[in-house]
Amino acid sequence: MPAEHPEAAKQLSVVAENIGSHLSEVSHDIVEHVTARVPELRGDTTVIKILQASVAENVATVLHIFENQISLDNVEMPAAAFEYTRRLAQRDIPLSVMTRAHRIGHLRFLEWCLDELDQQGADYELFTATHRRILQLSFGYNDRVAERATMVYQQERDHWLLSQTAARAARVRDILTEKDVDLNWAEPALGYRLRQNHLGLVAWLPTLTSGGEGLARLDRITHEIGRELDCPARPLFVPRDAVLSWAWLPFGSRNDVSWKQLWNVVERSDPSVRVCAGSVGYGIEGFRSTHRQAVRTQELAAVANPAPQFTDFSTVAPIALMATNVDDMRAWVWDVLGPLAVDDENSSRLRETVQIFLDTGCSYTATASAQILHKNTVQYRIRKAEQIMGQSVQQGHSDLEVALRAVQYLGSTLLRTSPE
Repeated sequence: MPAEHPEAAKQLSVVAENIGSHLSEVSHDIVEHVTARVPELRGDTTVIKILQASVAENVATVLHIFENQISLDNVEMPAAAFEYTRRLAQRDIPLSVMTRAHRIGHLRFLEWCLDELDQQGADYELFTATHRRILQLSFGYNDRVAERATMVYQQERDHWLLSQTAARAARVRDILTEKDVDLNWAEPALGYRLRQNHLGLVAWLPTLTSGGEGLARLDRITHEIGRELDCPARPLFVPRDAVLSWAWLPFGSRNDVSWKQLWNVVERSDPSVRVCAGSVGYGIEGFRSTHRQAVRTQELAAVANPAPQFTDFSTVAPIALMATNVDDMRAWVWDVLGPLAVDDENSSRLRETVQIFLDTGCSYTATASAQILHKNTVQYRIRKAEQIMGQSVQQGHSDLEVALRAVQYLGSTLLRTSPE
């Protein structure tokens, strides 16, 4: 082993400082790189968010080690990485997937480091020595964290599998994915009747809670909703992880829902809980479809700003079905609304008037009545909106309606901060 180059530590510190100056970009790139190559991590917004936090904390920690020559003996697993590992175990994502993602992320991080080192223009000996130091420290750190992550994963997985709710969740997953299900087996196993009408719910907490407090709150509000809607039996409640649950409300032969009643329960019970609902469906296919709708709605609600406390699928169905990629949707909304897609008070006022105008069949009188405005004011606002968009409100009527609905629900998530 060649002797340590006297300038290698200093050179590595420069590399770390330069990479750290755009930490957000580096972290985002690593996450994109990992999710592109590990399909099991895609499609779950909660996992992606925690993965982003985990990557950011891990990268920041390694850069601190590089820059300040911190001993690996004094380094612990970052909190976000710990939580990310627990969530994967709770969601039944295999340990092999986690370790593969870890390796892919490490490789991408090394590419950033070596590109930065190359730009420093060091001579061959210094480059080689710094390169070796990067490999030693980063592999040492990753080995330490990976060992701890494996232990955390196994402990969490054991705990989760031992719980009765996890066993029920496994049966539910089977019913959601298998085409041929023996109802005579499935119903007793779940303690829930599948040959009836169901309403699917997804309930979650935006922030983490300690212990089992979060699930207890979600369970409580689910059963309160069931009581308020006069369900003939107890809901089927299935924890997805510590702050997210799936549920099915048994409706028997009924197929009607009072969304106002449901909203009132959510609003008065726990202001921090978010709930999304599908549409009522019958039998095993209805069990699956109402759940898919609730999940789609929850994915939409998770990116809305401000976040709604309750959303039902029927209200946002077109938006939920097309919102598989928020970035693409944002680009489309900008294309349809043009400069009217700006997050300010004046644009918001104009969008609201245009939306009501379209909803009332392009009636100035009905719009004025709905907004308690003079008819001339409505006409002025419509003309102003048309000037801003550069087209008639009635031109591209369908696209304009959908774009306005999307903005109404997702808010500033889809808007620009300025016209250009």
